Amino acid sequence: MQFFTGHAAINGMGYSFSKLEIDSGLLDGSSSNNEVKGSSQSKSPSGCLGHEIAQLTKLRSGPHENLSRVLPGKRELPVSTMKMLAGREANFSGRGRFSSGDCCHILSKYLPVNGPWVVDQMSTRAYVSQFSADGSLFVAAFQGSHIRIYDVDRGWKVQKNILARSLRWTVTDTSLSPNQQYLVYATMSPIVNVVNVGSTTTESLANITEIHDGLDFSAADDGGYSFGIFSLKFSTDGREIVAGSSDDALYVYDLEANKLSLRIQAHTSDVNTVCFADEGGHLIYSGSDDNFCKVWDRRCFKVKGKPAGVLMGHLEGVTFLDSHGDGRYFISNGKDQVIKLWDIRKMSSNTNCYQGYRNYEWDYRWMDYPPQARTWKHPYDQSIATYKGHSVLRTLIRCYFSPEYSTGQKYIYTGSHDSCIYIYDLVTGAQVAKLQHHKSTVRDCSWHPTYPMLVSSSWDGDVVKWEFPGNNEAPAPTNKNKHRRRHFY
Repeated sequence: MQFFTGHAAINGMGYSFSKLEIDSGLLDGSSSNNEVKGSSQSKSPSGCLGHEIAQLTKLRSGPHENLSRVLPGKRELPVSTMKMLAGREANFSGRGRFSSGDCCHILSKYLPVNGPWVVDQMSTRAYVSQFSADGSLFVAAFQGSHIRIYDVDRGWKVQKNILARSLRWTVTDTSLSPNQQYLVYATMSPIVNVVNVGSTTTESLANITEIHDGLDFSAADDGGYSFGIFSLKFSTDGREIVAGSSDDALYVYDLEANKLSLRIQAHTSDVNTVCFADEGGHLIYSGSDDNFCKVWDRRCFKVKGKPAGVLMGHLEGVTFLDSHGDGRYFISNGKDQVIKLWDIRKMSSNTNCYQGYRNYEWDYRWMDYPPQARTWKHPYDQSIATYKGHSVLRTLIRCYFSPEYSTGQKYIYTGSHDSCIYIYDLVTGAQVAKLQHHKSTVRDCSWHPTYPMLVSSSWDGDVVKWEFPGNNEAPAPTNKNKHRRRHFY
């Protein structure tokens, strides 16, 4: 059986099964051997998530109850793909077709775990790797000034090879505009640069072969102080950019007015990560080295610089956060080696950071996490779930929800300092996959929005893709010396 690449493909398949096969359950054991069965799973200490988001996830990624019913009053999950197809043929759901939840139930069992296959190899550390919203483009940014935009639909051909302007240390973050016409990139500088992705120029050398417009995030009263930007994101409508910086501030830049529209002294330490909560753009999430996640509502700034709420639970700094997209839930990665799931309805106005646990000196940039700290818990933890197993050291490692279209956001995935990529079940906390290839820290990775493909990038310079089902070929050899002369200036 061929693998389905989308919901339309599933709905359009024509299979015929006998009533005997359906009613007798002969199809129960007919699922593909390549489906993820949950082997080598490790339960989260917090156990199964008993929360509203668990029900939401099950609705988005679960089959119709008539398709999962084995006997009257008894249900069984997961339901095999063949039985799902048989149930649709018999119109068990009464709709004559699969719902989006039915499709996600099938597709989410086929995780992108085969491979990997090498996309590119560079001689410097990879810091950013992200698919565009429609999956047609992929962006990878490196410490050696390079940002590469690949055309995924044309065999990963390099569409744009960008040499960053005024690089300080590394390219810290990039973001594609919603229409995929512009890319903004940040470095340890208050200037954010803009590149026209749609231009015909392939080799984009800053202000040599192509102009990289600069957006100045500094204010007149900065007194000449130079700060760096760690995180930036376009709004859904493409009119604004939100950024977090090393001067403990959160910024919003109005692209239509071409000026800074908001600057908030948001935290008491570096703001490592920011994003818009939903399509409305009114809510903004931020995470910092002060251990806090904060929620900002621009509609009701009664006191300038005061957040709508604070979420406590991390014992160390927050490295990254990702929104569920509904203005209610988000996840955060922390230097305390855990991912936390948050419901902003549980946020507090209390901004006092609990410091009683810290009886040691530790710097995540060059030290391992203290073993005695792994069992500690914040006494005022407001998170609704915690996910453990990966390692957050040396750099601001990122985490994400899996795509809604193909998985119903059923999973959480993250890079790790131990050179692996981890995938967790959102509801149970189980580790469902651990991908191993890289030889150094995996700072970023990205799951294709509609296809079972995940691309990871590492400090070893490799950009590789993991797929289901894969093409049954051996991974490409990783002879970096062969590629460095061609890729690095």
